[in-house]
Amino acid sequence: MDFELSEDQKMLRKTARDFLANECTKTFVREMERDEKGYSPELWRKMVDLGWMGLPFPEQYGGWGGSFLDLAVLAEEMGRACLPGPFMASVVLGGLTILEAGSDAQKEQYLTAIAGGDIFTLALTEPDGSYDAASIHTKATAHGDDFVISGTKFYVPDAHVASHMVVAARTKDGAKQDGISLFIVDARSRGIQCTQLKTIASDKQCEVIFDNVRVPKASMVGKLNQGWPIIQRTLQLAAVAKCAEMVGAAQQVLEMTTAYAKERVQFDKRIGSFQAIQHHCANMLIDLDGMRMLTYEAAWLLSAGLPAQKEVAMAKAWVSDAIVRVTKLGHQVHGGVGYTIDHDLQLYYRRGRAAAALFGNANYQREMIASQLGL
Repeated sequence: MDFELSEDQKMLRKTARDFLANECTKTFVREMERDEKGYSPELWRKMVDLGWMGLPFPEQYGGWGGSFLDLAVLAEEMGRACLPGPFMASVVLGGLTILEAGSDAQKEQYLTAIAGGDIFTLALTEPDGSYDAASIHTKATAHGDDFVISGTKFYVPDAHVASHMVVAARTKDGAKQDGISLFIVDARSRGIQCTQLKTIASDKQCEVIFDNVRVPKASMVGKLNQGWPIIQRTLQLAAVAKCAEMVGAAQQVLEMTTAYAKERVQFDKRIGSFQAIQHHCANMLIDLDGMRMLTYEAAWLLSAGLPAQKEVAMAKAWVSDAIVRVTKLGHQVHGGVGYTIDHDLQLYYRRGRAAAALFGNANYQREMIASQLGL
């Protein structure tokens, strides 16, 4: 078995790591937590110039024609650097949804825009925060050549800076999965109200209220009442991309922790010489290796267009729990200093906690695995 990255992927990883080491310092990360936008337009433009926004899109739409596996490599480096901003929302949630199910005209218009730096997002979850079809109550009602959307979406990432949102709405009453449609909505449309929510990760999640928002029928992504399978595919891609981010975060936490254990002296010995500390670091590496293997297995299957529901759920379940274990052990090895707000560890812990809940937490994924086992 060959688990090596290709030469192009290794080059992408090195380029991303070097670029983010210079451009995405922890000082910058903290500044973006306090910034209303949550990202730097200047850095965003540099990432556009590197081609990152178009990485998974065909060349005809201004992209690289890369695979989802390539995207996972890039996402891991972003997680390692704690990169703030709307990359996940725009490229994965918005862009890959349109790539998977959009019409040729929609792909030409919107994927080209995303590759060029426009920010998109996906308005899916509602006040209960569930990722089940039954939780979608926002309605889209046909009215002449338009649909009229009304309802409330919660935890919409980066909606406050998005130019467009892909909105999931119910177009047929009385059904759970059959009856959901997707629409590309201009975020500046009349009747949209966006409010930022306070989160543990200090990322930019929003409440978005749609009050009789009109959208043309041509803005529908896919077919009427058949949007849920598209959403399921998007959630798989997003879950694995988020797993890759958590792999990068765990790698950085492990490196920070082992470096500290080799330097910190207590009782006239480096603390890395104590068995308890050694076992903590060993357990972190064991968790990290499992995280990486499951994530890249799922990413490869998705890239190849193969069935991956079980593997995606396994990856997200394990990685969601493991990132919490890894960051907690990092805190324990660092001791008191690791629990201070001035230390970088808390950035990874808070983001890991948030990432574990996104796109289905570990318990949600275990239910998915159980269903795959016929239980």
